[in-house]
Parts: sequence; structure tokens; C-alpha cells
Amino acid sequence: MDFAKSPSDIARETLKLLATRRLTPSPDNYRALYEEVAGTRSAPQFPATQLRQILRVMPCQTPGQKRQAELLEKAIAQQDWSMLQNVLVGYAKLGLAPAPVPPVHSASIDHLPHGLAQNLVRMVENALPALGEDDPRIHELAAQLIAFLREPTPPVTTAEQLLSNYSYRLSFAAEDQAAIRQSLLGLLRLVFENIAALSIDDAWLHGQAEALLTASTPPLTLRQLDDVQQRLKDVIFKQSEAKDRSMQAQSQMRELLATFIERLAQMDESSGSYSEQMERCAERISQATELKEITPLLEEVMAATRAVALNSRLTRAELQDLRERAETTHQEMDLLRQELDRASIQARHDPLTGSLNRKGFDEAIGREIARARRQGKPLCLALLDLDNFKSLNDRLGHEAGDDALKHLVLVTREVMRPQDQLARYGGEEFVLILPDTELTEGVKAMERLQRELTKRYFLKEKERVLITFSAGVTQLEGDDHADAIRRADQGMYLAKRAGKNRVLAA
Repeated sequence: MDFAKSPSDIARETLKLLATRRLTPSPDNYRALYEEVAGTRSAPQFPATQLRQILRVMPCQTPGQKRQAELLEKAIAQQDWSMLQNVLVGYAKLGLAPAPVPPVHSASIDHLPHGLAQNLVRMVENALPALGEDDPRIHELAAQLIAFLREPTPPVTTAEQLLSNYSYRLSFAAEDQAAIRQSLLGLLRLVFENIAALSIDDAWLHGQAEALLTASTPPLTLRQLDDVQQRLKDVIFKQSEAKDRSMQAQSQMRELLATFIERLAQMDESSGSYSEQMERCAERISQATELKEITPLLEEVMAATRAVALNSRLTRAELQDLRERAETTHQEMDLLRQELDRASIQARHDPLTGSLNRKGFDEAIGREIARARRQGKPLCLALLDLDNFKSLNDRLGHEAGDDALKHLVLVTREVMRPQDQLARYGGEEFVLILPDTELTEGVKAMERLQRELTKRYFLKEKERVLITFSAGVTQLEGDDHADAIRRADQGMYLAKRAGKNRVLAA
């Protein structure tokens, strides 16, 4: 009858084996012999300490090495044997050429569907421009993969191997591009912060620099970058204008100062000559013995005095003129700064409502048309006109009409999306640019704006005034915005004819 060994028996036999085999009585040796005697085997202990020692001496210069080191650290923290194996294999593959494509011998091999292969080709081609030209190897692998996928019947196994090689290299290239993008964004923000630091005395430039910092905060979109570019152009224009005018003012002030010093020198020289002449006359008067000798001396003194007085009056008049010119120069600089501030705002915005003006609209719609064509997304325009605006002006006054326009713009900004842009097209007509919007969605958006206007009455002298509008909405289909405006205007006209406070598709 076979009885199981007790723990004490197993321990005695383990100690005997340690002595017999002349092994060091360490915990690891004891555990191994104990399991041998007991006939059991525990799960191997994860070598976290040893692996961390290896991690400390592993090279981490390239993005690929850094990525594998991060994965190894994660595998150690989770004590994951499978992850550890993948990390070691991945690290061993760094710098090696991709595995050769196995030859195809069997006639019964699965092939990629043609549609899937073409979609993969487009995916690879579309990804390449974002990777830059720093890694020629990724472009070689991409070219190899594209050429293979364009074959009539590409085998699945070969495609899988080529995709694996390409995606492995792609992960490193993407990491590099992300790091480059982050570094460039950091440099851009440093430039904006420097502009803000150097423009403390110029409120407009400081405000624009703050806006640039806000616009360049991730996550970025192409629309944000367009806004950053436009704002930076405004800043550069303002700085160049201010710099040129400042240099002119400095030149004028230098000329005024030089003239001032010259006049002071002339006054000093004139005073010195007058003093010397007076001293000579005084000495001659003291030596005179007869009245007839004194008379010409007195005439000389009077003539010299009149000359000095006249010269002083002329010099004082010139200095007064210099002071007035200096004050005028300062006033001109202040006026220029104010004009530039107004011009920078009014260049693209309507001064009454703050919405875009015609110039701002032309620039905005040009950018949105280019983006819609590039991305293949829809773009809509809505032309709206306030209903009964003339009667509102006649009944409540033009100031009330202006306030009604401001009220419409305020509600529109609160209701519409951030990417929707409003422009005053003329009088009480406004245009809304609706990116990424189909025609039916554009009509619904304008109807939603109409409903919000009915909920928010415009108050004028305690009178609640309901503001409504008629609108035409159209979708751009490869044409320019002038044709779209004409279609939207026709739709708006029909909405007016149909009873006002309506939205019609055109």
C-alpha cells in the first residue's frame, strides 16, 4: 500500500539530496529538490528583479527601442509571460530586414478580393503623405505592398506578411511624425508667447497673440490652422505698419531735436557775442572824457540790444514751432495706432454686428470651398433676410433696427455650430456658411434658428418685438459661391412670396 509522504519526510529527503549532490542550500535549490521529491512542480517565479536590471542597460536611442523598452517595463509590471515573449521577439527584429515573402506553390491558395485589395492600396497611398520623407524604408515597403496588391490575384498569406512588415515599420514612422508635430507645435507656441511678451504696450497685438495661443491649442483642425494663419497675417501687417510709422516718427523727432540743439547753440553764441560787445562798450565809456565820445557808444549798445531781442524772438518762435511739430507727431502716431486697430477689426468684420463683412465672407467661403473639395464633404449656403425690417425701422427708429440686427447675430452665434460662419451681406441680409452639411440638414438648421428667434423676443423700450426671417438654402455642387448665392437668393425670394418666416431649399 503506497502512502503519500508527509511534509516532514519530504523535507528530510530534500536535505539528504542537498548533501548528496553537494548543492548550495539556497532557497531556489531547496525548492527545486523539494518539488522533485514531492513529485509536484509550481509555476515558475517571474524574474522581475533580473528583468529590471536588464531593462536598465538596454539601449533606448531610437523610437523603436524606446517603444520596446516601454512594453518591456509594462510586461514586468504585469508579470505577463506572453507580453514578455512578444517584446523580446520585437526587440530582436529591430533593424532587421523584413522577413522574406514565402513562395507560393499551391494552386488552392486563398486570394484577396479585388475590392479589398484596392481599398488597401488607397489606404497605404493616403497614409504616405503624412509620414514625410525621413524614412525611405517605409516608402520602399509601401511601394512593394502596393505593387503586390495590384496584381490580379494576390494570395492572402503573402498579403498578410507584407502588411505585417509595413505596419511594423509604420508604427515607428508614425511615432516619429507625432514627435515632430508636437515639437513644431511647441516652437509655434513659443513664438506666440514671445509676441505677447514683446507687445505689452500694444493692447491689440497682445490680444491677437493671446488669440493665437488659444487657436494653436490641441486638438488642432485645418479650420483652426487657417484661423491661426489669418491672425498671424494680421499681426505681421500691424507690426510692419507700426514699425514703419514709428521709424518715421523717430526720424522726425531726431531732426527736431537736432534743430532744437542748434537753436540753443545759436542763442548761446549770440548771448556770448552780446556780452563781449557790452563789456567793450562799458570799458570805452569809462575811458571817455567828453559827451560826444559817449553818444556813438550808446547807439552801438542800443543797436546790439535790439538785434539780440529780435534774434531771441525769432528763436523763441522757432522753438515754439518745434514743440508744436513734436506734439503733432505724437498725435499722428496715436491716430495711426487707433486707425490700425479699427482697420484690423473692420477689414473682415462688420462694425455694427461684429459678423463677417463681404471681404471676410469671400475669404471664408474660399477656404471652405477648397476644404470641401479636398475632403469630399458637402457645403451649404443660406441667405436670410429679416422680415418687415423697413416697418420696424419706421415704427421704432433706425437705432432699434440696428439693435434688431445685433440681436439676430447674437442668437445665431448661440444656436449655430462653432464652424458655421455668419456674414452680413448687405442691409438686413445675412449669409450663413454651413460646412459638412447636406441640403436637407441645412434647411433643418435654419428652421431651428427660426424657432429659437421666436422664443427670444427682442426688447425695445419695454416692447417685445418678434423678429423673423425668410431664407433660401442651397448646396454647392462644384460651382463658385456667386452662383450659389444667386440660387439662395431666389429661394429666399420665394420664401418671402410664400408668406415670410419660411426656409426653402434652392
